[in-house]
Amino acid sequence: MTEPAQQRIVVGVKRSAASLAALRWAAAEARLRHVALHVVHAWEPAVRRASYAILDDSPPGGQERLRAKDNLAAITRAAFGTEEPAGMTAEIAEGMAERVLAHRSREAGLLVLGATADAGMTGRPAGPVIRACIRSAKCPLVIITAAAGARPPVVSAPVAVS
Repeated sequence: MTEPAQQRIVVGVKRSAASLAALRWAAAEARLRHVALHVVHAWEPAVRRASYAILDDSPPGGQERLRAKDNLAAITRAAFGTEEPAGMTAEIAEGMAERVLAHRSREAGLLVLGATADAGMTGRPAGPVIRACIRSAKCPLVIITAAAGARPPVVSAPVAVS
């Protein structure tokens, strides 16, 4: 059985200063709310098999999956050192980050993402993952910049589309 949506904060991470800031912010928020923190690192295989290709015993992207696992471990170590927050779970998910995070938002009370300090603030657009999550997230979205201490987070609630 999964936890109720309001009892979980999902944070999407990659190797960037903004992602580390988002992860730290999400961990602090999860601690304040007394809810679980779920860290998601999405990865896409560099090479996709053709739908008609013969499958063999070796799964595609084995090295890429291992690299994604190592990246996630490095990200959490950079954010927390050797002591991860209590109640934290981590996941490497194969697929486009936009789709993975939008899907995980269905089971979350809050989705947290990191953005470069000037994304959306100086006319520079937010990245494709953030734009897709703004459109598709099923829970409130918080966007944290690497300079999060300088200004409050940007909060976006999902918009009902009819």
